[in-house]
Amino acid sequence: MGTMLLYIDPGTGTMLLAAILGIFTTVVFACRGLLLRLKFFFTGGRSKDYKEEGDDLVIFNEHKRYLSTFRPILAELQKRKIPVRYLTASKDDPLLEKNLEGIKCEFIGEGNLAWARLNHVRAKVLLSTTPGLSVYQWKRSKGVQYYVHILHAVGSALGYRMFGLDFYDAVLVGGPVHEKEIREIEEIRQISKKTIVTVGCPYMDSLKQRFDAVPKRENPVRTVLLAPSWGQSGLLTRFGEPLIRSLIDTGARLIIRPHPQTVLTEKDILEPLQEKFPESDRVAWDLSDDNFPALLMSDIMVTDFSGVIFDYALVFDKPILYAGDAFDPAPYDAAFVDHPLWKYSVLPKIGISFGEDDLGSMKDLIEKALTGKGYAEGRSDARSQVWKYEGQGAKAAADALVAFYTHKG
Repeated sequence: MGTMLLYIDPGTGTMLLAAILGIFTTVVFACRGLLLRLKFFFTGGRSKDYKEEGDDLVIFNEHKRYLSTFRPILAELQKRKIPVRYLTASKDDPLLEKNLEGIKCEFIGEGNLAWARLNHVRAKVLLSTTPGLSVYQWKRSKGVQYYVHILHAVGSALGYRMFGLDFYDAVLVGGPVHEKEIREIEEIRQISKKTIVTVGCPYMDSLKQRFDAVPKRENPVRTVLLAPSWGQSGLLTRFGEPLIRSLIDTGARLIIRPHPQTVLTEKDILEPLQEKFPESDRVAWDLSDDNFPALLMSDIMVTDFSGVIFDYALVFDKPILYAGDAFDPAPYDAAFVDHPLWKYSVLPKIGISFGEDDLGSMKDLIEKALTGKGYAEGRSDARSQVWKYEGQGAKAAADALVAFYTHKG
């Protein structure tokens, strides 16, 4: 009798493993919850290990790079002596090593372990920057009364993958443009209206404070920052070697800062480029978590549709070159609207577009962007539309969170 061999391709195998792990961790947390309830019952309600109402306020941070959003909000809540449970999916999150008064910091695992924990968390209000609630692995917990999303970038509220904000109860936004975008998609999809509160942008406030505290100096050599997004529309995927070579040929020093997701999932693109263009006095690869030094040390940024455009233009007040036809809206909420997102309508006012045919003219385009008139005014106008209450974002966010859990309580 012949032997039957079964083959499972690596992609399917990974999905099956993830599914099995997800089921296992969900069962573990469900059993733990049942045991706590039984203990509560048999002790006549005296058990201190089971808290029926959960925490008033929980903050979930999917990655330590979003600390720039949460840290100022946590500091403001500390000032008010408001207790917070801070859950992080980064085992090296710096807050885990700090003894913060009134803030319980906890690492809840990565990937499916984190989602399984979140699917059973208890709180009156849960705040996160993570989109896709009840769309992917992260499901609404019956123990959470109110889910609140805060934008971690000011470019657009429709730049998330489809249905990214649909199942949140409230969204904290940076300015009137974001509220308009969210209301538009709600109308198109005929879904319930969320509570929207304009709070400004806490992370940009912090970035501005940091920028203002650093002595300003002119670079001895013109420095260009290449800061692409990731995916099929990202600059490294589309232009890669020709773009990097054209920027080096301008005579400028080049800092290449790939998107963090590129470092994780696009090594087949990244590593050949690193071998082709190794570190030198003319080329630097920046793979660090902190983008501040690269933003500070450069004179101009070359990018596509990355949210860092507005950090650079609105906080550092510097010009940009952007790939004008880079963004494919197909996987995003932007695909539902019949007009360009605000961020693309404002880009010509704050920088210069380029395409594949312009790679031989990058030096001229850089010079034009650095010396052109009107871009500073365009940056000022953009600030007024997406960055309200400059310097007061954390206070406004804390006010909103307190109002939410007080109302829900």
